[in-house]
Amino acid sequence: MSMENNQSRTVYDDDIVKKFIYAALIWGAAAFAVGLLAATQLAYWQANFNLEWLTFSRIRPLHTNAAIFAFGGNAIFAGIYHSSQRLLKTRLYSDSLSSIHFWGWQLIILAALITLPLGFSQSKEYAELEWPIDIAITVIWVIFAINFFGTIAVRRVKHLYVALWFYIATILTVAVLHVVNSIEIPVSYLQSYPVYAGVQDALVQWWYGHNAVAFFLTTPFLGLMYYYIPKAANRPIYSYRLSIVHFWSLVFIYIWAGPHHLLNSALPDWAQTLGMVFSIMLWAPSWGGMINGLLTLRGAWHKVRTDPIIKFLAVAVTFYGMSTFEGPLLSIKSVNSLAHYTDWIIGHVHGGTLGWNGFLTFGMIYYLVPKLWNTKLYSQRLANNHFWIGFFGILIYYISMWASGITQGLMWQSIDANGQLAYPDFVETVIKIVPLYYARAIGGSLFLIGFILMLINMWKTISLAPKGQDEQQVDMSNITMDEVAGTGHRKLESLGAVFTVLVFIAILVGSIIEIVPTLAIHKYLPDANKVRPYTPLEQAGRDIYVKEGCYTCHSQMIRKLDFDVIRYGEASKLEESMYDRPFQWGSKRTGPDLARVGGKYPDMWHYRHMIDPREITPKSIMPAYPWLDNKKLDYQILRRKLSVMKRLGVPYDDETVANADIIAEKESLELFNALLEQDPSLENIKDTQIIALISYLQSLGKK
Repeated sequence: MSMENNQSRTVYDDDIVKKFIYAALIWGAAAFAVGLLAATQLAYWQANFNLEWLTFSRIRPLHTNAAIFAFGGNAIFAGIYHSSQRLLKTRLYSDSLSSIHFWGWQLIILAALITLPLGFSQSKEYAELEWPIDIAITVIWVIFAINFFGTIAVRRVKHLYVALWFYIATILTVAVLHVVNSIEIPVSYLQSYPVYAGVQDALVQWWYGHNAVAFFLTTPFLGLMYYYIPKAANRPIYSYRLSIVHFWSLVFIYIWAGPHHLLNSALPDWAQTLGMVFSIMLWAPSWGGMINGLLTLRGAWHKVRTDPIIKFLAVAVTFYGMSTFEGPLLSIKSVNSLAHYTDWIIGHVHGGTLGWNGFLTFGMIYYLVPKLWNTKLYSQRLANNHFWIGFFGILIYYISMWASGITQGLMWQSIDANGQLAYPDFVETVIKIVPLYYARAIGGSLFLIGFILMLINMWKTISLAPKGQDEQQVDMSNITMDEVAGTGHRKLESLGAVFTVLVFIAILVGSIIEIVPTLAIHKYLPDANKVRPYTPLEQAGRDIYVKEGCYTCHSQMIRKLDFDVIRYGEASKLEESMYDRPFQWGSKRTGPDLARVGGKYPDMWHYRHMIDPREITPKSIMPAYPWLDNKKLDYQILRRKLSVMKRLGVPYDDETVANADIIAEKESLELFNALLEQDPSLENIKDTQIIALISYLQSLGKK
């Protein structure tokens, strides 16, 4: 910590803020470009290029991780490190920890960039990264936490401003979410199996997944909103009391809402209802925050026509309000039955991420860069152009996906006068929405073009900055540690440790009540209801299915809805996935559900379908997987895989584990010979991955 004049002046560490801004801009360009590629692949399947590492199913998780943790994460860290120093009137606790945090986070992103396209994935949304990277995330997050809470400990003002409350909630909750959801046992250097299975894994994953949105894409950005909107508008926050209600109700309620991702599924009804009720309750605190943000801007509305920063911030808060209205709406079971698994959810998510997170980040960076580099923004015109191009890009994206999702949902539900499906062939529902996929790609292109204008503007602004500028200093001579007296919440805001403990308790209550009752749920199933575990070859095929990211387009969960049952068969039961690590219930149906696909088609159908989907379904938009019939299957590792599964409670006997490779080779040879009889030209596919994948697909719904 740098001090001058007997500690009367503090030099802030703005170098670390600049680094995180640079990283957010660089990774943002990558995330948006990969997202545009993924959108293009759905509109034009040839954009998969028949390349193993470039298929939609591998690119999509790369896009989500880059957008959330690379772009969003670096933006959060930049804003937190910048605002916390000003709010606490002190330099960050440790320059070394700041540097380790920055470079460690960039290495984690680089690891994701390499491993996800190569197929090293746990296939759990927003938590796809494998166990060594999970450990690295934990270490870097702890370093971030030590640096942040250390800064609070050495602060020069007692009062913790509202933005800091949201930062505290973010750091605590993300740590809990990540650690609990990432408990897994390694199988190899880049593969592991989660300790949870089936319904347990589904509940823990969506407790994590929904709250990753809540506590990585909502609470930290609300903290940034509470700091940067008053700064940009040059006005105090509208209501101190409303900020208190907003914070505590949001932090307590949000953690319960995860099960709304699993409505009408095999999850116990009590958990579904609990998730739905708390999701609806989220309307109030969320809109309280939106109102607080917008009314803070009320004295700056005259700047909307001329100041791009105010434009971005105002629209960001508006999108936050829209998303937090739509989210609870989609959590109502009847609405969810129409929307779930459709593109409506994709539109909802991107309305929040592009409009709320994206525009708030852009507004923050437009505000910060001129101040940090002690210069003026290069071009207001470029910034305004960025706003309008990006804004219309979001609208086109959202409206196209909203229309696509409702079209899908209504077509799936449509039943004719004879009680039969009006659209029995799933591909009919896909063909209908392809034009809307092109519209989405156009919207994504506009958003990316706007962002490129921002990159040009930032580069020009920074290049005009004066050289050798001094770091910003703050005069501490009139600031004392006893400035806050007060009672009630005002007093609590001066007790950093007590405040932190109360936040921890608030997020822990809902987590325990939701998760703990399901951890032993499979133990109480009658033996007659339990299914057999996967054979060694089926398990090998399942791992290939997971590696290829098939969950991005296919679900394995037939809901308790008439039209789902008519289309796919009997509704899924919780015991049917009791040995599934990770679970594969899915969250999107670009292709049909596969829960009962076993035995529905012959082996040769599956082979042809994977190698060239158009040979089976002429208008399919599914990528081809030609490498599966020449990549050899690793039989030896199956002993280790089944050994880990047995440790996790899967009832394999010792003989099966010890001879897993031999059993799998025998299974594979039988399936290969059956295919060879039908087509002698397939002599080269012996012992290849396609054989194992077919074995797995043929087991679904037959155990």
